[in-house]
Amino acid sequence: MIIAITNQKGGVGKTTTAINLAAAFARRGTKTLLLDLDPQANSSISFLDPLSINGSAYELMMDGQMAGEMPLYKTSVENLDIVPSRISLAKLESKLVGDFDAPFRLKDRIEPLKKLYKVIVIDTPPTLGLITVNALVASSHVLIPIQSSYFALEGTDDLLETIEKVKARPNPKLEVLGVVVTLHDKRTTLGREVFEQIRRVFGPKLFETVITKSVRLEESPAYKESIFTFAPQSSGAVEYEKLCNEVISRV
Repeated sequence: MIIAITNQKGGVGKTTTAINLAAAFARRGTKTLLLDLDPQANSSISFLDPLSINGSAYELMMDGQMAGEMPLYKTSVENLDIVPSRISLAKLESKLVGDFDAPFRLKDRIEPLKKLYKVIVIDTPPTLGLITVNALVASSHVLIPIQSSYFALEGTDDLLETIEKVKARPNPKLEVLGVVVTLHDKRTTLGREVFEQIRRVFGPKLFETVITKSVRLEESPAYKESIFTFAPQSSGAVEYEKLCNEVISRV
């Protein structure tokens, strides 16, 4: 199973969801890989010292030189490895312009990894460019995090349209797992109103699990830990465990 965590809006809890959903799978004894395709490299920095990163997703996708020696790094979570990102990944789209196989680079490159990992979670950049398209072409499922804030649904139509285009030709097996509300503050009127709006729009595609705003979730990356080891009794740990259960039930 390959899950792309995707939303072209930034600041919606995409990376937090990628990190902790991957960790939730790994905690169950499932061999899991977190693939960081965001040039901002926040998933990578959440587990690794940037100075320790040599090979990255950029080298993997550009020339496949890592085919026999994948840029895999262990994290602090047992059963969870990561292919990190670096700022050089931002150059990828301009490098691949005009290449006939550009949308299929990732799909081809990670084929050997599918034999090593039962679950691969992809953290995508907050754009609908070539890197995100590569993630969608390579994935079996998409999970969309949406923050319950003003303008929450802005751009969602473009994302869903892109997903449908990918399903129409290069990856007809791609499925939308669902939408998860993140950074939710049920104490505010706006938060409650936006949540109901999201529920009306997505209906059964909306996960029951809601990820609430949490200081612990914000702090854990600074300590190179997932929420499960940093604050195992926190609301964030409970919620991401529930989300993992829901994901499994939908696959």
